[in-house]
Amino acid sequence: MTTDTTSAIQKTFLKHQHLFVMLAPVVFVATVLLAAPTGGDVGVDYWLEFWWLFPAFLLGATIVNTVGISGSALFVPFLIFIFPLFAQPLQPETIVKVGLISEAFGLSSSSIAFIQYGLVDRRLALTLVGGAVPFVVAGALLSFVIPEVVFHSLLGLALIAAAYLLFRIDLDHGGQESSDDSSAVADGGTVDRNLPNDADKLGPAGVRTDDDGTVTRVDREGDDYRYTRGGYLRRFGNYSVGGLFQGLAGFGVGELGIISMLGTKVPVRIAIGTNHIVVALTAVLASLVHVFGGGLVGGHSLSLATTPWNMVVFTVPATVIGGQIAPYVSNALDTTTIKNFVGVLFGIISVALFLMAAGNAF
Repeated sequence: MTTDTTSAIQKTFLKHQHLFVMLAPVVFVATVLLAAPTGGDVGVDYWLEFWWLFPAFLLGATIVNTVGISGSALFVPFLIFIFPLFAQPLQPETIVKVGLISEAFGLSSSSIAFIQYGLVDRRLALTLVGGAVPFVVAGALLSFVIPEVVFHSLLGLALIAAAYLLFRIDLDHGGQESSDDSSAVADGGTVDRNLPNDADKLGPAGVRTDDDGTVTRVDREGDDYRYTRGGYLRRFGNYSVGGLFQGLAGFGVGELGIISMLGTKVPVRIAIGTNHIVVALTAVLASLVHVFGGGLVGGHSLSLATTPWNMVVFTVPATVIGGQIAPYVSNALDTTTIKNFVGVLFGIISVALFLMAAGNAF
């Protein structure tokens, strides 16, 4: 296959990505309905029992993808506190599994949408994923053997850290990037009009890396960004700790990752878009370990049959749609307001988790 043919296929896929992405949950739901091991004959009542999860996860997916953090940061607390009010409480490992499966689909959807906009540095994303992988696997395996009280305590600590980091970072897309480095240019900067325009990208989009390592990127709207990929060691530290929590609780790599990219002078919109790829891939990996990995550490042996399929048939389509909506919401709304709302919510949830952990300990 020639380079021109590959570029044409890529451009066609990105141009019509909404269609391809929306087909994914249709195929998933159809496969689940036809072939999922449910442990016995089930009827319509089983499949429609948790229909109300669709609007809840749609709203949650839109919020987290707009800010660029892990979906499970909202999904897991929702399943701990809200879900039991309408149904039976879930085991921690089941909560994390549902959150991760839903998050993997939602973030994959949103990642493609951000790629279409030209806001993803794929080289940077793959490097970060490679460094986070062993920590994600370790955290996922650890989740099978830790007591529930420890799980809730660690979840509370992760949310407090996430809230603190959200309040620290500036996600204002329209403002100047906080940088004293001339290699970083504000969103929509106009330092050099000799900008890349790649034939396989939509709109006036392209990317060029100079000999000194400076990256010049143009999105599909024509806004340009300049930065370097330096600071790998600092990002590795954040993504390793975040990866451990990602595997353990279903979130963490996104919250720690976004702050490390902004701290190494990656422009806001590029940091959010790139972070989607990292979180999506690590969520997929963590989901696989949660489904198949329990027997490796002598913990709970979760099989496909134990997956609550009547929940994920609604949460997966909801997160996919939310992921597609997020880039438009990101451009239309004040991201700082959304970020502060999520930060306050995380603080409230973390207090409730600590109280729950304390109650279980005595």
